[in-house]
Amino acid sequence: MHKRLLVSIHDVGPRFSLEVEQLADRLANRLGGTRFAMLVVPNHWGESPIAGNRPFGARLRRWAGEGVEMFVHGWFHRDEAAHSGLAGLKARHMTAGEGEFLALSAAEAARRMRDGKALLEDMIGARVAGFVAPAWLYGPGAMDALASSDFALAEDHMRVWRPASGATLARGPVITWASRSALRTASSLAFAALARAAMHPLETVRIAVHPGDTSKAEILTSIDRTIDAFASRRAVSRYSALLS
Repeated sequence: MHKRLLVSIHDVGPRFSLEVEQLADRLANRLGGTRFAMLVVPNHWGESPIAGNRPFGARLRRWAGEGVEMFVHGWFHRDEAAHSGLAGLKARHMTAGEGEFLALSAAEAARRMRDGKALLEDMIGARVAGFVAPAWLYGPGAMDALASSDFALAEDHMRVWRPASGATLARGPVITWASRSALRTASSLAFAALARAAMHPLETVRIAVHPGDTSKAEILTSIDRTIDAFASRRAVSRYSALLS
């Protein structure tokens, strides 16, 4: 069994350009190069478009040229729908109003996926690696849109899969951190510590970091320890390796 470590930076865009730079430098130092992914938001909350931002676009293109995998990460990242039932529970407890693709129709989800893909590919001059919904949350419409898209990969909190066939390529929870509150931070630190001890048998381990992680020293320390714990015992890989 070939064991892999996959690492990604979420919420990449001009809104968090300084934080993303910090995280990219930190990951490159710990991983020995740019073997990680960036999840790019085309227009974060409708306030931070990448379109027309030539300096940020040039930075994305340089990262992509250095080997960073680029994923489309929603469009706005913000969820403006009213939810009920299971979707309501997910919207309230799994994200702070950022499950953008939880309630979209298939047509609207497909439009945002298509537009995001075209924009990002034009900006980096290469194909994107795949699509990841904000907060890893997909409603029925988003899943239908993904199945008919031409994205090679998609990811949620528990797996990576091929949208065209539905075939699962990797299983297991993403190790990630929360900075929104002291309680959420404490629970994410505890989960990371548990993961460092318990997740070694998994074929693929995924670690995801967010711009907000840079605001808390204890989170950055936990990220370093978690990356080191897995990178020392498995190959630091790219998502595209799952396709082969």
